[in-house]
Amino acid sequence: MATLRLGDIAPNFTAETTEGTIDFYNYLGDGWGVLFSHPADFTPVCTTELGATAKLGEEFKKRNVKVLALSVDPLGKHQEWINDINETQNTVVNFPIIADADRKVSELYDLIHPNASETFTVRSVFVIGPDHKVKLIITYPASTGRNFNELLRVIDSLQLTANYQVATPANWQSGEKVVIATSVKDEEIEAKFPKGYERVKPYLRLTPQPNL
Repeated sequence: MATLRLGDIAPNFTAETTEGTIDFYNYLGDGWGVLFSHPADFTPVCTTELGATAKLGEEFKKRNVKVLALSVDPLGKHQEWINDINETQNTVVNFPIIADADRKVSELYDLIHPNASETFTVRSVFVIGPDHKVKLIITYPASTGRNFNELLRVIDSLQLTANYQVATPANWQSGEKVVIATSVKDEEIEAKFPKGYERVKPYLRLTPQPNL
């Protein structure tokens, strides 16, 4: 399959996981999803990443986001690894981990990059919207752990900008001012953004976050 790009429909699949057999679309329901891959079980960086994800479980839930991890190791190995994660990261893994031993899902999502490794999946993240379209793709090298607080920040931006004609500026955090989309005419701003706005330049207009 060709590499997935932003706006593409995320492929559906059925897979064995640590929480039973799931259908990806059914698992997501009408909410958002995060699918993230790991090079292998019992690896140090992955152990910290799954622990960090579990600790943020309530934050994902507040945003109507379901999380799903993947590696090419078998189910039994996943179950043993979860014990290590819970012990060393002082948490409880509260989301499914796909056992993709046949690499079916890895191939659907182009997670094996031969120039990095011919056998292990890369450290990729996909954010999937309620319309099943890919909203975000980030791929890290195996040596670099992901920033899951940044992932929450991006989800906040994606969910905000899906409902309002705004964009979020550099380093934006929820609660800060946002940029009014250039497609909004000046004469439309008062009706669309009653909290007021600051005109920095004709193309740069700031307004308080509209959903707060």
